[in-house]
Amino acid sequence: MKKILRFIFSRKLFIVAALLIQLFALAVTIISLSENYVFVYALFTLLSFVIVYVILNKNTNPAYKLAWIIPILLMPIFGGIIYVIYNTETTRKIFEKLTIKKLKDTEDYLRQDQKVMNDLENEDVYVANLVKYMNNKGVFPVYKNTSVTYFPLGEKMFEKMKDELKKAEHFIFMEYFIIQEGKIWSEIFEILKQKVSQGVDVRILYDGMGSQIHLPDGYHKFIAKHGIKCRIFNAFRPFLSSVQNNRDHRKIMVIDGHTAFNGGVNIADEYANIIDRFGHWKDTAVMLRGDAVWSFTIMFLQMWNIFPEDNENYEQYRPHNFWPEKFKTDGFVMPYGDMPTDGENIGELVYYDIINKARKYVYITTPYLILDNEMITALGFAAKSGVDVRIIVPGIPDKKYVYKIAQAYYKELIDMGVKVYEYTPGFVHAKNFVSDDTKAVVGTINLDYRSLYLHFECATFMYKTECISDIKNDFLDMLDKCREIDYEYIRAIKIHRKIESGFLRTLGPLL
Repeated sequence: MKKILRFIFSRKLFIVAALLIQLFALAVTIISLSENYVFVYALFTLLSFVIVYVILNKNTNPAYKLAWIIPILLMPIFGGIIYVIYNTETTRKIFEKLTIKKLKDTEDYLRQDQKVMNDLENEDVYVANLVKYMNNKGVFPVYKNTSVTYFPLGEKMFEKMKDELKKAEHFIFMEYFIIQEGKIWSEIFEILKQKVSQGVDVRILYDGMGSQIHLPDGYHKFIAKHGIKCRIFNAFRPFLSSVQNNRDHRKIMVIDGHTAFNGGVNIADEYANIIDRFGHWKDTAVMLRGDAVWSFTIMFLQMWNIFPEDNENYEQYRPHNFWPEKFKTDGFVMPYGDMPTDGENIGELVYYDIINKARKYVYITTPYLILDNEMITALGFAAKSGVDVRIIVPGIPDKKYVYKIAQAYYKELIDMGVKVYEYTPGFVHAKNFVSDDTKAVVGTINLDYRSLYLHFECATFMYKTECISDIKNDFLDMLDKCREIDYEYIRAIKIHRKIESGFLRTLGPLL
């Protein structure tokens, strides 16, 4: 009873109720006007056709266009109004300007070391070309003098993370989509409080929606009482707003400028298999030590200083400021981020680059498989060209509708020679690409529209680092616990589920 009462009077229920009331009021108003005033109905209908024309001529993904056009044509009044609200909102435009300005303000901190670029060009001109694109569009340099450690499970990463946190002497920066109360967070929080008492600058940035259902109301104030600086990125408010689509999905921890953690692992117990939500939770991460950590430091400070905009000396956080020894060289490492406001789909283009330039194999793990035509074409072309293309997706999904959408792609992919597997023990949350024993990406970027187009994301691109063999072997080990999707599996899917999957696939870009 106490839990029920707590939920009834919670802020979470208030937010959901407020949003539903707003949608209902908007729908009633539009329907009432259209029923009582013929000219209003005609005006809204005409507006919807104009909107469809505008959408068709926009420079956006065709699947995204189709996902908007269908509801607008099916519901010409309501759909058109929602689209106008979504694309003309003043708050959204201000948000975009602030994020782009912060990118411009920090460009000088991320200039490419030409000697490193020359070394990379001597190794592989095609990888160097990718870095040149990243330098021009995302201002993300490639580094040497960086070692990378791969963690095949969240629990292994947390063990190392806690050890590194205890060594912190100057600053700790944390940026996470989800922070949830539980054993993992309690242990980390205790370390952070101890570090603050020792004079360490500890900052936490968590997403306003990702952590909304996982933390008590006003939890950032509770954290601040312990001397930890805490901010909520894009705090979720109970108002219809397109800005709420742009979430901070990144997972970054930086310690003293020389050590960083990145990957799919949030700060919550299921990521360490302490609690069982969807069977065995398979997630991955990397730890960087060296020059490449600088990019993650800047990425964190960019987000930290958007709201409010602070001016501080970024130079004080350089990797060698608190690490006098020489860093180990381990191939080439390029941390990078992706923003929905800069007009560049960096995360998707890095994936394309790996697929299109693969010679022997591309192995992919992703929790969500919602593909556009270009990605399907790239995967299919690689497979038809003799490249071994394999994708592992969850056997037990966290979102059933996403699982149904993924099933809509199975036949098309295997027809082209792409091998698809479901991880039968549970849920795969890892976002890994590995190719040809030379390239790999571990990060936060899913193969779905939200991750590729709407969220703030980050990842680590590696070329000829030692841990690439670990990433490949981890994928091969997973195959032993997977079921390969074949035509028998597809024939066994009931017809009504196939129809449902096909319909959801059409609306996938909006989900």
